Amino acid sequence: MMSMAPTWLWLVFVAFVLAALFVDFVVLKKQGAHEVSVPEAIRWSAIWVALSFAFNGLLWWAFAQEQGTAVANTKALEFLTGYLIEKSLAVDNIFVFLMIFTYFAVPPAYQKRVLMIGIIGAIVLRTVMILIGGWLIAQFHWILYLFGAFLFFTGVKMWWAADKESNLEDNPALKLLRRVLPVTKHFDGENFWTVQNGVKVATPLLLVVALVGFTDVIFAVDSIPAIYAITSDPFIVLTSNIFAILGLRAMYFLLAAMAAKFHLLSYGLALILVFIGTKMMLIDIYKIPVLVSLGVVIGILAITMVWSVKTAPKIERSAH
Repeated sequence: MMSMAPTWLWLVFVAFVLAALFVDFVVLKKQGAHEVSVPEAIRWSAIWVALSFAFNGLLWWAFAQEQGTAVANTKALEFLTGYLIEKSLAVDNIFVFLMIFTYFAVPPAYQKRVLMIGIIGAIVLRTVMILIGGWLIAQFHWILYLFGAFLFFTGVKMWWAADKESNLEDNPALKLLRRVLPVTKHFDGENFWTVQNGVKVATPLLLVVALVGFTDVIFAVDSIPAIYAITSDPFIVLTSNIFAILGLRAMYFLLAAMAAKFHLLSYGLALILVFIGTKMMLIDIYKIPVLVSLGVVIGILAITMVWSVKTAPKIERSAH
C-alpha cells in the first residue's frame, strides 16, 4: 500500500518526531523529578496541538503543490479526523494510566518519566503495527470487515463496562510480572532496580512501566484499525497517530486533574468505536464521507464532555 506523500514530507515528519523527543528528553533531564502542574500541562498540550495543526497545514501545502487542491483538502481532512479519533481514544489510555499510578501510589514527580518511556514504546509499536496493518489490508481486503467487527464489539464492551470498577489486582500481566520478578515494596527515586539485603530487585516503578507498555499494546489494537476506517494512506495513518501520541504526556496530567468532571467520557468513546466499526463494515456498501465522520466524532465528544460537566458529582465542602 503506497502513499502519495512526497519523500521530503516523510523526512520532515521523521526529523520532527526525533527533534520533539530530543527536546522532551532534554527538558525532562533538566527539570528532574517534579510534579507537573495543571498550568504546565495546559501549556504543553496547547503546544502539541498547535504543532499538529501546523504539520497538517504543511501536509495540505505539500499535496496541493503536487496533487492539486482537491486532493490536498481530502488528505488534510483525513489527517484531522484521524488525529481527533486517536486523540479521543488516547483518553481511555489515560484513565488506565491513572488507575495504574493510583494502584501503585506512584508519586507525581516520578510519573513523568514513566509516561515518556511509554510514549517512545508506543511510537515504535504503532509504527510497526501500522505497517503490518497496511500490508494486511492491501493483501486481504476482507480483513477490513474483521477490523470493523472487532471495533464494534469493543465499543459495545466498553459501554457495558463504563460504570464498573476496574480491579488491577486481577490483571494477568501484573500477576505474571510478580511471579517472575522479585519486587520491593518501596520506590528508590526514579530507579527501576535497587539493592535490598544485598540482592538486586525490581522497584514498583519497573512494574508500572511494564504495565503502561502492556496497555499501549492493548489500545494500539483498537486505535490502528480505527484510523484505517478513515484512510488507507499509510502516511496519514502514521502521522496522525504519532502526533496524537506525542501530546499524550501533557494530556495525561491535564485530564488526571479533571478526571471526575469527565466521568461519562468512556460512554462517548464507546459510541465512537461502534460508529467507526460500523463505517468499516459498510465500506463496500456505502462509504461514509470523511467530513461526516469528523462531525460525528466531534459531536459525540462535545456532547459527552458537556453532559459530564453538567452531571459531575459535587464535592461537598466542609464547614469551618
